[in-house]
Amino acid sequence: MTDSRLLETARLLSRALTPGDLDHTLRQITTAAVEVLPMVEYASITVLQHDGKLTTAAPTDRVLLPLDAAQYELREGPCYYAAVDEAHVISPDLANDARFPRYAGVAVPTGIRAQAGLRLYDAPKSKGALNLYSSTVGAFEDFESLSQLFAHQAATAIAYAQEIDDLQQAIHTRGTIGQAVGIVMERYQLNDERAFAFLTRLSQDNNIKLRNVAEEIVKELDTRSN
Repeated sequence: MTDSRLLETARLLSRALTPGDLDHTLRQITTAAVEVLPMVEYASITVLQHDGKLTTAAPTDRVLLPLDAAQYELREGPCYYAAVDEAHVISPDLANDARFPRYAGVAVPTGIRAQAGLRLYDAPKSKGALNLYSSTVGAFEDFESLSQLFAHQAATAIAYAQEIDDLQQAIHTRGTIGQAVGIVMERYQLNDERAFAFLTRLSQDNNIKLRNVAEEIVKELDTRSN
């Protein structure tokens, strides 16, 4: 891959992958993959949850949903292995790829002739892989440099988006707990320190997260108000 091609791809990616929340970022990644990467006609993201469940996010076309689902069910195919096992899996000719005979029987009749799976991120609670689809036999053969660049850029965008989501969750949680403390203070005539200790004790005694205790108290007040 030429240096000029890599530089041009990097430039396009820097414009396409801008900070946002996680859902928005995932949609940007699949859209950019189709627009920027050669011979990519469709893209989706496979998310492996901590419980082993596989789901599809941000598909550029609904035609991908049964293809991704078939890989999850068969435990076979580039997007499955990229999410579960290997970092990058490239199949330039699905019809003649001995690794994926059952999945090829599903994909090839739909017009998909080549496919690539690129690991995007490894987080404590999930893993994610980018799935790239092409109708051209031989697609992705000379793909290593561009795929690594794209995966790096996408992983950076995802990490930023996850930080934003975590921060938003923290702000929401802090606000909810603050509301619950205020409710307990008014209800039981306690100061803020004792009200917070009361919530903490409820959390510990019932083995429930403090956030969930606070949410229930706020929800109860809202129900009474209505």
